[in-house]
Amino acid sequence: MHELRIAARLSGESIERIRRALSVESNREIPRTKVEVRGGDALEIKILAEDLHALRAALNSYMRWLKLAMEVEEVIEDGS
Repeated sequence: MHELRIAARLSGESIERIRRALSVESNREIPRTKVEVRGGDALEIKILAEDLHALRAALNSYMRWLKLAMEVEEVIEDGS
């Protein structure tokens, strides 16, 4: 089993909103992969995968979703 963790330091409100958004995806069944999304002082994404191909696929997906969520948060904060 392969494990990867991503931690992002964000404002408290952003952490919770992004955690909820990404949790929807983490609750879906992805073949050969298990993902946990946690909040707290930082947003933490933990990916467990049976093989490196599944790990890379999950990492790419979650990094894209995290980037998108952070861009949305920036728009919310700027009000534009």
